Amino acid sequence: MARKPWSFKEDRRLMELAKSSITLEEAAKQMGRSPDAIKRMALRLGLSLKSKAVKKS
Repeated sequence: MARKPWSFKEDRRLMELAKSSITLEEAAKQMGRSPDAIKRMALRLGLSLKSKAVKKS
């Protein structure tokens, strides 16, 4: 599957979402991208997004 290029507007949106302490999964849902794509771009932009904690049984 081909990757969709990121627009400047999407970069700015991701920066805003990161500032709002949103989770990685929620950012992916809001932006219509996979969590992996969000994680890669966040790293590239120097942003930190929290992933949902996985509960251990």
